[in-house]
Amino acid sequence: MKKFLFPLFLLFSCIAIAQSKVSGIVVDETGSPVAFANVLFKNSTEGTITNDNGRFYMESDNTHSTLVVSFIGYETQEIPLTSKVTYKMRIVMKESSEQLDEVVVYTGKQSKKNNPAIDILRKIWAKKRQNGVRKFKQYAYDEYEKIEFDLNTIDSSVIKSKIFKGLEFIFQDLDTSRITGKTYLPIFLTETFSKVYGDNVLNTMKKEIEGSKNSGFSNNQAITAFVQDLYSDYDIYNNYLKFFDKSFTSPLSRTGIDTYNYVLSDSTYIDNKWCYNIIYYPRRKNELTFKGDFWVNDSTFAIKKINLEVTKSANINWVKEIYIEQEFDVVNDSVFLLKRDYMLSDFSLNKKEKSKGIYGKRTTVYNNYKFDEEKSKKFYKNVTDPYRPEIFAREDDFWKNNRLEALNKDEKGIYKLLDTLKTVPKFKTYYNIVSILGSGYVEVDKWNLDLGDIYSVFGFNDAEGIRLRAGARTYFGQNDPWRLEGYLAYGFDDKKFKHGFSAKWLLDRKSRLIVSGGNRRDVEQLGLSLTATNDVLGRSIASSSVLTVGANDRLSNINLSTFNIEAEPLSNFRVRLGSSYKTIGSALPDAFSLDYIDSESPTGISSEVSQFELNTILVYTPGKKTIGYGVERVNVNDDFSTLLVNYTRGIDGFLGSDFSYDKLQFSYTQPWQIGGFGRLLSTVEVGKTFGEVPLSLLNVIPGNQTLFSLYNTFPNLDFYEFVTDTYASVHLEHNFNGRLFSRIPFLRKLNLREIVGLRGAWGDISAENIALNAPSNIVLQAPNDQIYWEYSFGVGNIFKIFRIDFNFRGNYLDNPNARPFSVTGSFGFSF
Repeated sequence: MKKFLFPLFLLFSCIAIAQSKVSGIVVDETGSPVAFANVLFKNSTEGTITNDNGRFYMESDNTHSTLVVSFIGYETQEIPLTSKVTYKMRIVMKESSEQLDEVVVYTGKQSKKNNPAIDILRKIWAKKRQNGVRKFKQYAYDEYEKIEFDLNTIDSSVIKSKIFKGLEFIFQDLDTSRITGKTYLPIFLTETFSKVYGDNVLNTMKKEIEGSKNSGFSNNQAITAFVQDLYSDYDIYNNYLKFFDKSFTSPLSRTGIDTYNYVLSDSTYIDNKWCYNIIYYPRRKNELTFKGDFWVNDSTFAIKKINLEVTKSANINWVKEIYIEQEFDVVNDSVFLLKRDYMLSDFSLNKKEKSKGIYGKRTTVYNNYKFDEEKSKKFYKNVTDPYRPEIFAREDDFWKNNRLEALNKDEKGIYKLLDTLKTVPKFKTYYNIVSILGSGYVEVDKWNLDLGDIYSVFGFNDAEGIRLRAGARTYFGQNDPWRLEGYLAYGFDDKKFKHGFSAKWLLDRKSRLIVSGGNRRDVEQLGLSLTATNDVLGRSIASSSVLTVGANDRLSNINLSTFNIEAEPLSNFRVRLGSSYKTIGSALPDAFSLDYIDSESPTGISSEVSQFELNTILVYTPGKKTIGYGVERVNVNDDFSTLLVNYTRGIDGFLGSDFSYDKLQFSYTQPWQIGGFGRLLSTVEVGKTFGEVPLSLLNVIPGNQTLFSLYNTFPNLDFYEFVTDTYASVHLEHNFNGRLFSRIPFLRKLNLREIVGLRGAWGDISAENIALNAPSNIVLQAPNDQIYWEYSFGVGNIFKIFRIDFNFRGNYLDNPNARPFSVTGSFGFSF
């Protein structure tokens, strides 16, 4: 959902008063920009570096009278500041005429040999595991975090535009970003105060949230999840820093020497500690890198201050700027502890200088460190409920005492501004549009209903022809303890109504004890997933797709009823016990037969199966993060692994059930962030059915006859081409995130991304199951002679929203109508 929500949030949007503000451009004597020049307020450590185009912007809460600009190979310039605000400066750097005995002057790419900055970097690596809280057996501290969103680049054209007619009052007090120099209007703020405990011996940590306060979209679960997912924790000492599903090479990384240029620029005392200043910038364009500088202590080689700014050429979408600052406190001669972490992201539809967008700002402040206070293992296992009501109902006195950094004027005004905006009809309209397109549901507050989802309204398949669907769900709030949901559909060719209905109740919030049940009578494309669960509201894209390859006539009529009980005895470990009763028959009997031998039938053949099943599912998702405590929670990350064990027992005779069998299945899905080489997604599935069952209950190797790229399917297999009762499959898909294309000059600026895939399946089917299904017109073939395999090459990020895959079949090319090659694609928004 976040992939759709983010650009809509952008389209909808289409600090304290500083004492010194400066901006301008630094050029050499020929007028060429000087990139990565050092810009400082004199006699301070407040500074920045120029960007790729030589431009800079900087502000300070203090008043300064002189600006110092320097870069190796040029004379240092000192420019008097005659006023508090000095914009559009043009600073010309002259080549240095001094002869330096100890420093070799470099331009462009810096040498890796005899470079004092790299010598210091190596010492940072050697000491990094001894810095901060890692030096102690146990630690504890207070953490205060605030996340703010602002509309930026506010000018007269925005204020006078029709979209803000009637909302002009919100622009009365605008301020300017100290990072980018752009005006902005705060629109969203969330605050959290937590106590954090850790044990380096036990290698464990827990965070207890004590208070949480939200403005703006606090009741919209989709938007809240999007905000939570934007900012993950990171450690600058790690080799790679993950932001927006991308891995950026850290300037303190062991691979940094091959990625960055380093220059030892300065040295001075900071908090009575002698520190070196090192400037760094990338060796190549279009890679996921930063530019900036850091101050490092000369004895502990711990970082005192660091700033990181993502280069404009980095292969990342919808984000024009990412800027990070971290400051560390000197506790004693050998301990440097993180004091403040600030991150600003400038979200925009493009990276043009004047483009409008949204600032996302996260500030985290740390205080009250305590060390070596040992706590039991039980303490770390017993995590209190992060959704207990008092957390969200803290009074003003709580926040006055626990805000480790006071709100500035603009932040204080956000709560009042949003309260006012919610009373303005025009704002409600805009908010509803964003919410509808983001979640897919239309809110009807009067009835506490959501209508939708809107993305399933239209479909087409060979059995139904044109298909229309309308649905609704109850919705009182994001933490509803129960939910009813259903839909009604109609096919214009078969002239039949279809429906689906489900009900869920959360009986116990702590154990996540949920009772659910439902019924679905619909047309479905079975066999699209090896380890499918009985979802009474689900519908595959294969049975709704407007365009398909070959005949899409192997569809089934299904009438499914379910009842389930599930619980979460341990965090991210779910146990589900369920039962289901279903009848399955062909939706197009003339083209697709599900006939099987039935000695009890008058004809000796049956074409429909009735089956009762008992089902046990175990799901473990380590690392998964969710928000909300209602019957339906929303995931806020997608980098967790999933292990699933599914045991199904078919019972004959009960309610007229036809077959007795056992089915055991296992799947394991794992995303792998492979440093700067991108992201690998892997899935392994194995399973076996014990007993004789008809085609509709066997395991079909999932084909894909649509034009959409669907992970975990085989795009060159037709539906039901391979059918098994014993199987094993592997899917591997690696996205290089443009690492290869960035090294090809004529492709570099397109920011394309390379995706490669490899998938294979082995399976077998018993002679008994082949004999049972002999009346069917489907040839039951399993890939048991050799592993069936495919490979693919894809190009993603085409126009930022499109991906195309070229898929190749590795073997079994003698099968009837075998497709050796196919092209599939998909649309979506991603960073």
